[in-house]
Amino acid sequence: MTNEQFLKNLESPQKNIDMVLDTDTFNEVDDQYAITYMLRSPELNPVAIYAAPFFNDKSTGPEDGMEKSYDEIFHVLKLAERTDMNNKVYKGSREYLIDEKTPVISPASEHLCKIAMNYSPEKPLYVVAIGAITNIASALLLKPEIKENIVVVWLGG
Repeated sequence: MTNEQFLKNLESPQKNIDMVLDTDTFNEVDDQYAITYMLRSPELNPVAIYAAPFFNDKSTGPEDGMEKSYDEIFHVLKLAERTDMNNKVYKGSREYLIDEKTPVISPASEHLCKIAMNYSPEKPLYVVAIGAITNIASALLLKPEIKENIVVVWLGG
């Protein structure tokens, strides 16, 4: 990818944006709003929703946090009357990355590797991550070439 294309991809996209949302939905209420915003925004085309791991007083560990988030995604989809999206929800990592070179393979990371290859630098897939970046980092470790085809927007930890 050229520097010019890279900088263009960092500009705010305008419409018809294919996107994936990677979310620890059960962790905090902002994630339910993010799902609803994504579903109701005419300029966004939701491609998938990935459940991200989290560990705090609401979970017994990263896997439990991811499982609770996975279930919560379906709850939000039902409330939003968007159960048509149920087949686009993927379980994420059951643990955090152990180092910077070893991916955590999950349905979410494998799905991102697969679909990102259908995009290009000129028409990228936007990946919005609002939790632990494990699923996205794992996909990039599994298939580094997808970095040319995605724009990652990350808020979280």
